[in-house]
Formats: sequence, structure tokens, C-alpha cells
Amino acid sequence: MPKLKTHSGAKKRFNLTKTGKVKRAHAFKSHILTKKDTKRCRRLRSGAIADVTNEATIKKMIPYK
Repeated sequence: MPKLKTHSGAKKRFNLTKTGKVKRAHAFKSHILTKKDTKRCRRLRSGAIADVTNEATIKKMIPYK
């Protein structure tokens, strides 16, 4: 079977945990941070787990991670 190409956008955005869940970052943390309160910015810093409905699609995009 031929090698699969990794989706270059997905490889920058997603990682897998040891149990196979997909880790992702929160959105809305790149700019216009002055109007967002400190508590909100602090919450956005922490990672999150991608939804189960999107998991299979993301895993296909990053086959060798």
C-alpha cells in the first residue's frame, strides 16, 4: 500500500494523546486580546480535546502522528 500524505494544516494544529484522543488548541487567542478579560485569556491557553464526531476525520489527516 502506498504512503499517505499528511495534511500540512492538520499536523500543525492537532496532536494525539496516548489513549488516542485528539488534542487541539482553543480559538480566539491570536489578536484583539485587550477587550478579552484576563480570566478568559487564561482559560484559552489550556488545551482541549477534539469532539468525537470529528476525531475520525482528523486521524485520517495525520496518519503518522
